[in-house]
Amino acid sequence: MKLFGTDGVRGEAGSFLSAPLAMRVAMAAGIYFKTHSKTNRILVGKDTRRSGYMIENAIVSGLTAIGYDVIQIGPMPTPAIAFITENMRCDAGIMISASHNSYEDNGIKFFDGHGDKLSHEVEAQIEAIYANDEKIADAQVTGKEIGKAKRIDDVIGRYIVALKNSFPRECSLSGMRIVLDAANGAGYIVGPTVLEELGAEVIVLHNKPDGFNINEGCGALHTKDLCDSVVKYRADLGIALDGDADRLVIADERGEIVDGDQLLGALGSYMNDKGVLRGGAIVSTVMSNQALEDYMKSKKIKLFRSDVGDKNVVEIMKKEGINFGGEQSGHVIISDFAKTGDGLVCALQTLALIIETKTKASVALRPFKLYPQKLVNINIKIKTELSKIDGLDAKLKDLEAKNIRHLIRYSGTENKLRILLEYKDTKELNLHMADMVDFFQKALNA
Repeated sequence: MKLFGTDGVRGEAGSFLSAPLAMRVAMAAGIYFKTHSKTNRILVGKDTRRSGYMIENAIVSGLTAIGYDVIQIGPMPTPAIAFITENMRCDAGIMISASHNSYEDNGIKFFDGHGDKLSHEVEAQIEAIYANDEKIADAQVTGKEIGKAKRIDDVIGRYIVALKNSFPRECSLSGMRIVLDAANGAGYIVGPTVLEELGAEVIVLHNKPDGFNINEGCGALHTKDLCDSVVKYRADLGIALDGDADRLVIADERGEIVDGDQLLGALGSYMNDKGVLRGGAIVSTVMSNQALEDYMKSKKIKLFRSDVGDKNVVEIMKKEGINFGGEQSGHVIISDFAKTGDGLVCALQTLALIIETKTKASVALRPFKLYPQKLVNINIKIKTELSKIDGLDAKLKDLEAKNIRHLIRYSGTENKLRILLEYKDTKELNLHMADMVDFFQKALNA
């Protein structure tokens, strides 16, 4: 059974992601982690979804049934789980979250004892254990070997200190007004606390989670309230987190959203100018605009591209000895301070850039213009292997001959095909997109 997607196990809570499935996944993961166990402890956190109670209890049952001790820390950002897992010397960490999805969905993300997301190979091993009834049965223990669980409510302080230590000591947010949209999610406490303790005046939006309003018309995917509030309160910057606070979207002082690629370019150049960018390069994904790559080249900084997913970004960062990378969507990894995408770490580095360059966000965070780019998602009946679609190769060669960048891939979770085209001329871009959409509609919906 295929369990893991691009970021952990995810699906509709109570349907695909049921309590029995969560318990068995936890048991399978626990069996794997026991082969490398040092402390026999696993950390479990969650975001603010109502279904988190059900899944958390199922996970705790599964882990304690095979002899693991469990530390429950309640609602906490995903990057906090990565940090605290390593900080508390746990064998592994588990985050219960469906990130930016609506409340109906939930998910299970795993981190190893170093706070790193699991490789595809390890996920495959856990899936194999999950499918092995004999291994699951043999791993269950009795008597004094059954694990225990305890809830700890004060570990948030460790994460807050780590966040504040990522901000330059010579900088202060005193005199700055910041709007923060917490998405009614896992960052609703830690986000305002960090910014206020560093001296900012903070206007907080959507920080009253009720179990169902996470990401609902707010946060990184729905930024109207953020942009309107930046203008209304004459703020210096707007910050929108997603449900588990591992990504962010920035609004400048004019209430206009900063594109994720422009943010990557600004931060990469800033780190390079400070002499802290390692490897002479940054990592983005195949989705990033060509203008980012050209801007980096002008700064003598190389750009590596990975597949979509912050885990894939991190893999290339490790391989190439690079400490900065991210996705156009707002997952930004600064590995000097975080093992995974961290919306608050990125927000603090963005604020440091604005302060140290003494420029407004609208200027500092837009160091280059983007090339016109168009993304269309089309509903399809079947996912035919792209290499087997008649006539597609000729279509792609025609695009490449005209220097039109293309990325065509299937959604990992839906019956959809995603078509991304990018070119300097908008009119020509639209013509080729219409042609490609028509081609795939006929090829995949006949």
